[in-house]
Formats: sequence, structure tokens, C-alpha cells
Amino acid sequence: MRRILTIFLLACAVVMTAGAQRSIAKLSPWLRQMTAEQKLPTHRQGAMDATGARLQREVCVFVKITADADEVLRRYGCRSLTQVGNIHIAMVPVGELRPMAADGRVARIEARPRGEILLDTLSKCINAEAVQQGRGALLPQAFTGKGVVLGSMDIGFDLSHPNFYSSDAETYRIKRLWDMLATDTVGSRMPVGRDYTTQEELLALGHTRDGLEQTHGTHTLGIAAGSGCGSPYHGVAPETELCMVANAVSNNANLIDSTLYDRFTFATDALGFKYLFDYANSVGKPCVVTFSEGSGQDFWGYDLLYNEMIEKLLGPGRIMVAAAGNQGMMKSWFHKEPGEGSVGTFLIASKTAYCTLKSAKDFTMRLVAYGKEQNDTLLIRGSEVTHAKDSIRRYNLPGLDSLEVLAYPSCYNPLETCYDLTFYSQRSFGIQVPLSLELLDNQSDVEFWRGSVKFTENNRNARLAAGEKTHNVHSPSCLPRVISVGATSYRDSIRNKNGEWHAYWLGHEGLRAEFSSVGPTMAGAIKPDVMAPGNNIISSYSSFFKENNPKSSDFDWEVATYDFNGRTYSWTSNSGTSSSCPAVAGAIALWLQAKPDLTPEDVMGVIQRTSRRPDASLAYPNNYYGYGEIDVYRGLLDILGLDRIEAVAREHTRATITVENGRLRIVLPQTAPSPFRLRVFALDGRRVSDVQLPAGENRYEQPVTALPGGIYAVQLDGLPQLSGSTLIRIGH
Repeated sequence: MRRILTIFLLACAVVMTAGAQRSIAKLSPWLRQMTAEQKLPTHRQGAMDATGARLQREVCVFVKITADADEVLRRYGCRSLTQVGNIHIAMVPVGELRPMAADGRVARIEARPRGEILLDTLSKCINAEAVQQGRGALLPQAFTGKGVVLGSMDIGFDLSHPNFYSSDAETYRIKRLWDMLATDTVGSRMPVGRDYTTQEELLALGHTRDGLEQTHGTHTLGIAAGSGCGSPYHGVAPETELCMVANAVSNNANLIDSTLYDRFTFATDALGFKYLFDYANSVGKPCVVTFSEGSGQDFWGYDLLYNEMIEKLLGPGRIMVAAAGNQGMMKSWFHKEPGEGSVGTFLIASKTAYCTLKSAKDFTMRLVAYGKEQNDTLLIRGSEVTHAKDSIRRYNLPGLDSLEVLAYPSCYNPLETCYDLTFYSQRSFGIQVPLSLELLDNQSDVEFWRGSVKFTENNRNARLAAGEKTHNVHSPSCLPRVISVGATSYRDSIRNKNGEWHAYWLGHEGLRAEFSSVGPTMAGAIKPDVMAPGNNIISSYSSFFKENNPKSSDFDWEVATYDFNGRTYSWTSNSGTSSSCPAVAGAIALWLQAKPDLTPEDVMGVIQRTSRRPDASLAYPNNYYGYGEIDVYRGLLDILGLDRIEAVAREHTRATITVENGRLRIVLPQTAPSPFRLRVFALDGRRVSDVQLPAGENRYEQPVTALPGGIYAVQLDGLPQLSGSTLIRIGH
């Protein structure tokens, strides 16, 4: 695995038409391409189901139906898997897509291929000091996520890891798992794979089907909710109930039978989110879902129904958190403003790739292939593409098999025209024969997104060096009600269990890690929303992955092992927004414990009011940090109303304060150099205790048996570097 994933999903850019008949326009581009195939590939025709019947090719889609939904689905042989409002997630025979789109009762049919995990070297469990910037324990004694469901959709789960037991290893915390890739499907009620609902089933399974080759989910779930059993590397919300979905992404797609390939789409992911929230509904508990996957945005509208479905799933006690992506070190966008004569860049890519331009007016682009003896120049006017049949034109250019340009209206603003340039090549291009793309016309206003090509520079024309490291946040992190998380950096290196130092230095002192993706979104919204540590974070690794890949370079970063139930388990360091995303999900789980009916808007309000602003030179929110870095403790004070008590500090004290046997115990990291003050406040603001404690000791006790059960704030004052507050629970 690489240290940082920089893969941007290569969308299927070859579509048949943007201006074709109205019914085809109801299909998202990938489905249009699918319907254009003249015959099914033979590798899709051989699989059988459990009864020996030949499986037909179906695709999992969103379908928005305005009337007679049952009759429409029955007429076209569809299986509705779930319904939210007038949007169905359904399995549709590929051959029925065109006639179904022509039905006047169908408003839209949408699907998109799988995304990518957003670390490949990924996640790290955020320890207390990393999240709290060295200010002591992360978790106030009162809040550990108890009574909250932490949902995770990811890949590579070790179901036996002690991190997913209670801290004393007595209670198993995983309650449900839907493994979409499972082959044990006889009797399954799931559209793909099957689910496991008992501790016996889960432990007998041991790992998800991809668990021998993937460990991403074990790592991210450990960050959000690991108990740290046998280690100091606990997650943020270690007493949450756990519910998981093991889904399909490009990283584990080799495990999918080719006949079933099209059943794994964004619509299947939406089913996974619903599975997690449905479990929480069934047990009457709030739920936060962490999702460290994603893919590129687009102007086609691949995400319109996806967004609408997610909007309907979210609400009071139903929160979703997604990683912003790891594209921040790569130039992704540039803008040619009116008055600029020309702006451009050189392009390189590995085989077939695409990029996208957008403008409200006509403009000219110039592509130049730089040969050894002469250059070949191609001028393309936007209007010549829009006026072409089906708004598509094909061109020849040295170094490429062909170039295809397709025009279509932006899904965000139909007055703007988008142009997808697809470069077809059997090998890498832009290297042996340098290739530049330049935007001309003094008055044109054009934006350029890199898609799956890369911007580069070349001395053949040093002036063409445009590109900014922005506009690269992933979907669904870009969606309005999904909490988008970027990464900050503190730790520059780790010492592994062999005593060797390994450095990975991408940011410092709580500033944004360089890899963390930057907004705005294609719709123009500010993203990410919030940040959390994501560089060199330590969390659990799959024991099955380790057994199957003992020489993986991942284990150069292994910091500890732990023997449990006859197996050896690992804690390993890694980096990416897949690490910061579950840290925020764990924080929100603590907030949901304090107030179970928080909405996405409530959570955003807490983030806005309480986040730490790492870079004082910027206005907030902004497209680098959102509202800043999450502050779990200040967020709890805000939710409980304790931030309105003037005497309660927003800083968390480094002293260890616990309640045991009716006594408040204070343990200082060193002997108190002077007398200090201890005050206790109830949630309504009443001061219920106020004492002066003497110097010269580091352990103190005060009786609290007279106080009724509940949450209280404890404030210490008069101790250098130890003054601050914490929350305690008295009683249960």
C-alpha cells in the first residue's frame, strides 16, 4: 500500500449523447453508455445462482418515479430494494433501461461505478494527545459514546480484533455486519452478499471476504470507536455499539463475479447507509456513520438522486461524516478570466483519461503535440462541438489514438456548457510526445478541472504552467448535509515496535496536512467543513491481512502487537483523510450521547462555534479548513450549555479527575507548587462545591456523595499549565 492515495476515479466519460432524445437524457451517463452496447460481453453471461439458473445482467440504480410506482417497477421487471419518498433503489435489467427511461412516469434513472478508499496506506487511530494537541485525555469521563450506534461502511474488517470489544475484553461490541461481497448468499435477504446478526456468526466469520487483502476498515473503525484493549491507542468513542457494511470499491472489485459487477454502484452504497441507520432505528438509538471513501465530482449530475436519498436518510440523531479526499498536493483546477489572453498547461496521463472545461460563452482551446522536428496544433471552438450531431466531435492528434470532445449543460447551471475531453491511448501519453492544452480568446471565461489527467510543466513552452491545488474535494463529502472532513498534522514520525524511526512529514503544529483536499465544490460550496488530525495516526490493523501479507511495508509502521484469543493483533501508523474522518465521527458520537436528537445542521452549528482555527491569517469558513479543527471538549460544553458558565474554562485540564466510591479524585502529573481552587458546577450553572486545596501533593480526594446523579463540570484554577475543566458523571 502507498502512503497516500492520489487516485481520482476515472469516470466513464464515453457517453452516446448529451442532446439526444429526451428519454435517454433521463439516464445518467454511465447508464447511457451501458444501453449503447450492441451485445453483452461473454464474460457476463456464464454465472449461475444458487439454484443453477443463469443470472441476468442487472444494475443497481436510483429511480425517481412520479406516479404508479408499483406498476412501473413490475412492467420493467425491476426489484425495488428500498424506497425513500418517491426515490427507489432498484435492480433493473440492463435491457429495460431505455424503455423504462421513455416511460413518462419515470423522472430519472441514475447510477455510477464504485469509488475508492481514501487512504490506501490509510488510517490512523487518533490518540488523545493528537486530538487534544497535548492537553491531556481526549475523553471527559462522562462521555464515551455509550448508547450511540457508530456505523461504518468500508472494506477490510477484522471482526475478531480486541479493539472491537470493551476495554476489559468482556463485551463484544459489533452488532451487525452486511458483507456485500459474501458468497454465502443462500437464504440471504440482501440484494448482494448477506448480513450477519449474531456474535457467534460474526466471530465464526472472522473477517469480511476481502479481509485477507484489505485492512482499511479495521483501521478507520478503530479510530472512531476502538476500545484500545491492551494498548493506549483507543478510539474517540470506545463504548459505542458498532454496525458495519463491507462494500465494494475498485480496490476489492477483483472479488466480484463479472455477472454481478453492475449491481455494485453508488445506489448500493446508499442501501448500505440505510442499513446502518435502520439498525439504529431498530434499537432506538442515535447513529453517526463514518465513510472514508469517495470519487470525483462531475457536472453530469451523477449525484443528484444520490444526494436526494442521503438528504432523506439524515435528520435528528442521523448524521453522516465523509472524508474530503487526499488530492491536496496535486494541481486540479485553473481559471482563465476575461482579459487574460491565454492560460494553459501540459497534460500527462496513464492510458485513457479525461478532463472537463466549463464556460457560459463560446471559447477556443488549442492543443499542441510537440514533436522532435515539428509541432502539431489542433484548434477547437466550443461552438463546433455543441453544434455537432449529439454534441460530440472526434479528432486525431499525434501521441494519441484519438481525442473525443463532448458538450452538455452543467447540472448546476444549465446556462453553462461543460466539455469533457477524453484522450484515448493504449499507453501513457504526454511524456514522449509532450501535449499542451491552452485556453484562448481575450474575453472568454473558462474553468478547467483535471479529471484523471495530471498537470505538468515543460520547457517546450514554460509559459504554460497553470494550475491550483484546489477544487478537489470528493463525493459524497461534497454534498450539503454530509459533514466533510479534512486532515491536520502534528506528528512528524513514529518509532515502530523495533525501535526504528519512520518519518512522514506533511504539515506541522496542527496546520492542514498537504494531502488534504481543498474546495470549493463544483456547485460552488465551501468544503471541507471541519478538520481533525490525519497524519501518522495509530490504530488497529487486521490480523488476517497481516498473516496473509507479512512482508507488507505497512508493518514498518507497526508500533505494537497484542495477543488475544490465540491470535496476534497489530496497532499501526498511517495517514490520510480516512484517518481524520472517523475521528470526527467519534466526536459526534460523544455529542449524540449528550444530545441524541442533534441534526446535521445542529452539528454544523457546534462545529462553527467551537472549532479551533489553526491559521489565524484566514477568514473562516474557508476551503482549506472549513470552520477549523474539531474540538471535542468545547463541543460538549456548547451542547450542554456549560460554555455559558463564565467560570468553566473551555480548555480541558491535564489533571486526571475521576469519581470512585462516592469520592472525587484528582491526580496531578506533578506535585502542586501552590494552593489551588476546585469548583464543581451543575448543568444548570449552580456552583455545588468550592474548596481550596493545599500545595505539596499530587493526589487529592473530595466527597461527592451528597450530590444527586448527573453530569457535572469540574474547574481547577491556580495551577500553572493544569488549570481548566473536565466533565464527570456521578451515578449512572
